[in-house]
Amino acid sequence: MRIVPIFSGGGTRLTAHIGIMQAINDLNLKFDRVVGISGGSIVSALYCSGMPLQNILKLAIDTDFKQFKGYSIIRLLKDGGLSSGNKFERWMDEQLEGKTFKQMTHDLSIVATDVNGGGPVVFDSQTSPDLKVSAAVRFSMSIPLVFSFKPYKEHLLVDGAILSEDALFREWTDDDAKNMCFRLKSQQVATIQKRKVFFHLPEYLFMLIKTFMTALSREYVHADNWHNTIVIDTAHYSSVDFSLSPEQKMELFQMGNQTARSIIPLKLKQ
Repeated sequence: MRIVPIFSGGGTRLTAHIGIMQAINDLNLKFDRVVGISGGSIVSALYCSGMPLQNILKLAIDTDFKQFKGYSIIRLLKDGGLSSGNKFERWMDEQLEGKTFKQMTHDLSIVATDVNGGGPVVFDSQTSPDLKVSAAVRFSMSIPLVFSFKPYKEHLLVDGAILSEDALFREWTDDDAKNMCFRLKSQQVATIQKRKVFFHLPEYLFMLIKTFMTALSREYVHADNWHNTIVIDTAHYSSVDFSLSPEQKMELFQMGNQTARSIIPLKLKQ
């Protein structure tokens, strides 16, 4: 059975997607194309560049995500995000050794969202062969208010997870490969915030973003696409948990791996 793995969303929970990819390999499923959206685009790009999966996991565990977080209110007002995202893009380009889409070892598609009315925008070896993959990943993982929006040609690009569900289930290949979309779902957990003397706008914004992204991750799956969708429950971990410990990242890896290993065979039988 050939599949098209679609890694949707995730943000800082990306080790769950690494666990899913490990399960796909352990189940000996074949694929020629990988589709990545938002946090899923990071794992997809690293894998399609030829980096071994164990190296991707080590990289994710060893990397301090807080280094990519920003707090500039001026940038927020000017460019729509507390962080420019430039440090992340440079880091991503270094991991990918500057590769473009035409240099990937597997066909890779990365999806971003055009908030200028253009809907989903797909980057791959056909539409943008000479574009650095790190730039497309930067487009796709631009969580609103956390990272600045990015202009590209006539588009104004933000997080690829903010798009219509139908965009994920297009015909990605010319053969009979089965689309299989992996979505991460968080649970909303109430936390008691002590009232502070001074009002910290960035802290409030991150709380607001966390609530929004959690709600987005729990968006319903249309009945027509349910047979091609696997939802991974990531408990209380959200897509903007920048302070995840190595142990928490490994827990997310196991969540993705165990769910995928148990559910994929059931989906393939349907």
